[in-house]
Amino acid sequence: MDRPFYPEFIIKVMPRLLLYLPVTLMLMLGTVIAGTFIGFLLARAQMGRRRLPGLIARAYIMVMRCTPSIVLLFIVYYALPMLLLALTGIDINATSRAVFVIITLSLLFGANMGELMRAAYLSVSPSQREAALSAGLTETQAFIRITLPQAAVAALPNFCNSLTALMKEGALAYTIGMIDMMGQGSLIIARNYGAYGLETWIALALIYWAVTVIIERSFRAAEKRLSRGRRSINVP
Repeated sequence: MDRPFYPEFIIKVMPRLLLYLPVTLMLMLGTVIAGTFIGFLLARAQMGRRRLPGLIARAYIMVMRCTPSIVLLFIVYYALPMLLLALTGIDINATSRAVFVIITLSLLFGANMGELMRAAYLSVSPSQREAALSAGLTETQAFIRITLPQAAVAALPNFCNSLTALMKEGALAYTIGMIDMMGQGSLIIARNYGAYGLETWIALALIYWAVTVIIERSFRAAEKRLSRGRRSINVP
């Protein structure tokens, strides 16, 4: 006889899952920092005058986009320690699983950020930079005061989408034994011998949904605030 569905267990299990929300957010923060740095290097390489760095950056982005995240996670977690041990004698098998997760997600997130930054930068008319230079600003001042604010506004919607996708990709961390919210949910189901599985997954879905809504509304507010006065600037 099948076990009946208990909606009240969804509320009961949520506090136990929320205890590991900081772990999920920590993985996101580490990935955003490292991935943004990688994306900056990729964007700069693609927009630079040298052909070879641009080709390498485009090849990297293509490879990362074609690689499933779970496959890359297994490669980084299982193959990277073996490779380092064989080539350099360095043993990283005792390293925290969080490091491997952040490395994996940063490689993927960096590829998206590279294209995002490049597109955002190109969305700003070069004539504005030239006008700033002719007004006496240096290259750095023109970038910080003119190009960067407009590029940031253009990048915010896609950055928000990348961030929410990153949060969902981070749920794969439990496949290598990382205990985040998804890992905790799997442990709860296992401790109940498979019972309350549906209720636990629904609770997880509600938490991820709530975090996604918070992220999206925060970015909308930031975009609205940064867009003030933009229309008047762009009017000929």
